[in-house]
Amino acid sequence: MAWSSSASAEASAEKSTNVRVVERDPALRAWADEAVAALEMAGSKPSVPRSRAPTAPWYVRAGFATLGTLAPPLATAWAERLFLTAPRPPAPSRELAALATAHVGSVVVHGQRLATWTWVPIRHPEGPRATVLLVHGWGGRGGQLAGFVPGLLAAGYSVVTYDAPGHGLSEGRTSSLVEVARAVRGVAAALPSPVHAVIAHSMGGAATAFALVEGLHLARAVFVAPPTAVSEWARTFSEVLGLGADVRAELQRRIEGRLQVPWADLDLAVVAPRMRTPLLVIHDIDDREVAYTSSERMVEAWPGATLHTTEKLGHKRILDDAEVIARAVAFVGD
Repeated sequence: MAWSSSASAEASAEKSTNVRVVERDPALRAWADEAVAALEMAGSKPSVPRSRAPTAPWYVRAGFATLGTLAPPLATAWAERLFLTAPRPPAPSRELAALATAHVGSVVVHGQRLATWTWVPIRHPEGPRATVLLVHGWGGRGGQLAGFVPGLLAAGYSVVTYDAPGHGLSEGRTSSLVEVARAVRGVAAALPSPVHAVIAHSMGGAATAFALVEGLHLARAVFVAPPTAVSEWARTFSEVLGLGADVRAELQRRIEGRLQVPWADLDLAVVAPRMRTPLLVIHDIDDREVAYTSSERMVEAWPGATLHTTEKLGHKRILDDAEVIARAVAFVGD
């Protein structure tokens, strides 16, 4: 698996002719910014029936259809920007209140400073234990997993969460599964005590799995609503924007070149059979953002993994469910 993307490869991707032309045009920049905002709104407040996949507003799809016909390189360049740009919604007050109880810090991973928050148990009968790392998903924030903190502290674990590259308060304008996976390893390596387990949400689970492939050692892992393959994510993204086949193919080529990783290597069903870390997967059958079948595929391929199914919690509310939190904390401590 070719995970070691070079700085020169990324720099050349940043300086491609197509991207440079687009960046000079303020009207196109404004249009893309509006498209990003529209996609964020569509992802957080779908306005379609449950039986149908969400789509972007008509004017975003119309814009891509026009560019795809008249200027395919521009359509591809903007699709690439959108694909690699995570939404950065403001943290709600309850997350800010939870983060206010933590020690605020930062670590530098691959030249980017990432915001971190650490909680340390005051006292525990068994003495201090190792660290549990909380990893958020695409467009998320470390504070989204703060609901797991009290139970982990009561079990004697130190807890660390952080904002991934290009997310929340961390540096970076763009991000990707590959960069988030490197951040999982980088943050874990920077901590003063070993990481005993990871509790990860959505794409954070996929990133943690690929961090394991690259040498991260964990005693336990809990993935909540993890996607299985970047190709599925890319297909949904392309359908939401209404991208044509030629633009889709060029988008894949550009991103593979930028990250120096073939999409075929980013399928957890392929790497999962090599895993030995005990894994608990929790997924809601009503999840509209990541299909429940994704976790079924992962558990089937990952030796010894177990799947716990919830109902009516969706993709994000599942992180605040008391039973889900208790089950995850118990699994980490087994």
